[in-house]
Amino acid sequence: MKNKFLLGLALLGVLATSCSTDDTSDIVINDNSTVNNGGGGGGTQDPDTVYLSGTYTSDLTLDANKTYVLNGSLIMANGTTLTIPACMTIEALAAGSNVYIAISQGAQIIANGTADCPIVFTSNAANPQAGDWGGLILLGEAPINSVSGNATSTSEIASLPYGGTNAGDNSGSLRYVRVEYSGGAADGQSENNGFSFYGVGNGTVVSHIQAFEGKDDGVEFFGGTVNADYISVVNAQDDSIDWTEGYSGTITNAYVKHGVDHDKAFECDGYNTDVGNNSSPLFWSKPTVNDVTILGLGSGVSAEAVRLRAGTQGIFNNILIEGYAEGFDLDGDAGATSDNPTGTGVLNGDLQVTNVTFVDVLDKVKNDTGEVFTDAEFFTGEGNATGTDYETWGAGWTVE
Repeated sequence: MKNKFLLGLALLGVLATSCSTDDTSDIVINDNSTVNNGGGGGGTQDPDTVYLSGTYTSDLTLDANKTYVLNGSLIMANGTTLTIPACMTIEALAAGSNVYIAISQGAQIIANGTADCPIVFTSNAANPQAGDWGGLILLGEAPINSVSGNATSTSEIASLPYGGTNAGDNSGSLRYVRVEYSGGAADGQSENNGFSFYGVGNGTVVSHIQAFEGKDDGVEFFGGTVNADYISVVNAQDDSIDWTEGYSGTITNAYVKHGVDHDKAFECDGYNTDVGNNSSPLFWSKPTVNDVTILGLGSGVSAEAVRLRAGTQGIFNNILIEGYAEGFDLDGDAGATSDNPTGTGVLNGDLQVTNVTFVDVLDKVKNDTGEVFTDAEFFTGEGNATGTDYETWGAGWTVE
């Protein structure tokens, strides 16, 4: 997903009729008088169905006894909290990119499902397809490398600010949350992901999330420090897991399974190449990635499993790759002071893989960095990786 570097803050969406100006009281939706935007249709409405969109300036707590339909952009403003109970399914109007949930800087989402009762965001179409709606967007105040200090960048979808200096920023918690049929595109440059983490800090809890049948990326990190574990991405039509803008968190236990339409399992950038003016950032992306299983469609069908470019760094441990023409594709320019010193990271030990297993992979490492190094300087412990135990931790709450 590409990002436009814009200035200022634009909160999009019409103020929901259920919003109040009291920044402390909760909005607990429990009757049809709080239906937002008239439900998008005529005739008699189900009193237990509530339509959601607009900008909320007070807390919003969903009622487990109600049915919710997202019929536009739902933006939680600074200082508010969106609380969603376990077992809830929120259906999104199949209207493309303008139907999404955005948690602004200073806001939080508390969505704690369980293995038996996940929280699901899905399309309301009779025959849902990838790209039916937008996705889930979190924006925080953790560092990004496209700006410096307290400056902020602006998200492509929703045009909201993100980034800052608070590595421990807390945007809430996502536990056992599934996003289905997301990725609606506004145009060729603006596309939603299943989960978008913009400058999200490591005070945020992200554990057991799945992106299923998305049109664009499954999970993307735009800088920030957030740690995420137990990530499942199945049938993403673009990249499954993506990072850029100096992301420095830890990803632990990730499972990627490609469908017929797909791109990379991981696409990893040191900085945001779409910004165009920050090819010498103050720091590079350097996450730690542990315990990963990547399943392609076979070496004759799937091209690249992991693409490392634009100077990204990263420490990978226990990576199982099956069914690709290329395991790791490294792109960049020679020299530590180049715009894209990806190969320098290998030489300096900042881009390394420990314990990796290749199954039906034709070319384990493709080096297009301009630097000279051997496979052994990039990865060690070949054949030792077991990947992640998806059969255990993915049971009950994920779909394929």
